[in-house]
Amino acid sequence: MLTTTVAQTWISRWDRQQEGYLPDREERFTALIDAVEAGAGRPDPLVLDLGCGPGSLSARLLDRLPQATVVGIDTDPLLLALGRGAHPGRRKLRFADLDLRTPGWAAALDLDRPADAAVSTTALHWLSEAALRTAYTELATVLRPGGLFLNGDNLDASTPGLSRLERALTERAMRRRFGDDTPEGWRQWWDAAAADPVLSGLIAPRSEAVSHHGSESTRVAEHTAALRAAGFGEVGTIWQHGDNRLLCALRT
Repeated sequence: MLTTTVAQTWISRWDRQQEGYLPDREERFTALIDAVEAGAGRPDPLVLDLGCGPGSLSARLLDRLPQATVVGIDTDPLLLALGRGAHPGRRKLRFADLDLRTPGWAAALDLDRPADAAVSTTALHWLSEAALRTAYTELATVLRPGGLFLNGDNLDASTPGLSRLERALTERAMRRRFGDDTPEGWRQWWDAAAADPVLSGLIAPRSEAVSHHGSESTRVAEHTAALRAAGFGEVGTIWQHGDNRLLCALRT
């Protein structure tokens, strides 16, 4: 049985391994939620969390904005099971098993009103450029005019020299934060989950639903172009540390 305690334990371990790549992950969460609070235009916004994983960002959003409604969207069966298992009593949080790469996912959400904001963290770089355009085009159909999209991710600058410097800053921050005590990596976390008899049954369906072939959309220019093509008028970075940035786009 995937109990609440088991799910929360694995999510805590997930958060720790993510911090190994993002030493200022919590600071980015804070900046992102600040932007939702400032830009959503109401105390009870409807927020979509794209590529939500186990709901780490969704939960933090509701901790700060308890009147909000958050819909977490992902297609990974294990991470969705952890999210659902960890938050059984949160009426304002629901998870949707939908593939952002597939046209029609936005309509399948069956929302009762347009979303005020959409967010994502460390997720959309997995998408190919074509899939990224599909995801943003779909998003524009369910986000209200003036609504905002916030994407926190490691995204390179448009020039090679600046990209190298940005990555160097992030690497130095990681060494200062962890030294030789680096948290387990992404692969180690998944190997441990596969070895856990409680979670292992969700690994096989995961391989069919999810295909990660490396980081495919890691440049700011790719995201900016796809967002503008989808109907977002203003696009820019509103928080940054090295190549770890918070990209914001406003729906026209």
